[in-house]
Amino acid sequence: MGTLPARRNIPPWVKVPEDLKDPEVFQVQTRLLKAMFGECAQYWRAAPARESPPARGSHLFPPTGPDGSRIPYIEQVSKAMLELKALESSDLTEVVVYGSYLYKLRTKWMLQSMAEWHRQRQERGMLKLAEAMTALELGPWMK
Repeated sequence: MGTLPARRNIPPWVKVPEDLKDPEVFQVQTRLLKAMFGECAQYWRAAPARESPPARGSHLFPPTGPDGSRIPYIEQVSKAMLELKALESSDLTEVVVYGSYLYKLRTKWMLQSMAEWHRQRQERGMLKLAEAMTALELGPWMK
C-alpha cells in the first residue's frame, strides 16, 4: 500500500514511515467489531451513522474512553495502529493494522480471535433464545 493513513494522531510507538508501508489487512463482520470496540467516528471511516450508544463497562475490557471506543487501549497494548473502513456493499469492515512486522501479526491474530469469540457468543445467545421460544410454544400447559 503506497498511501499513508489519513489519521492525524499516529501513536508514538509507530515509526513513520517504515511501519506505515506494508499494513496487515483483513475483513471482519461489522457487528462483531462494534461489539468488540464500540463506535468512534475517529476510527470508523465511511461508517454509517450511529444507531445506538456504544456498549460500556464490559468485564473483558478496561473502561472505555470518553468517546466510547476501546481502540486506543488495544492500540497501546498491541503497539500497533488500527484503521477501520466500513465496506459499502457488505456487512464487512476492513481492518488495517500498521506497525512493526511482529506487532502487526500479533494484533491481527488477537483481533481475529476476539471476533471469533464474539461470533460464538452471539451464536450461543441465539440458540438459547430459540430454545426458550420453543419451550414457550410447546409447554404442557398449552396442549
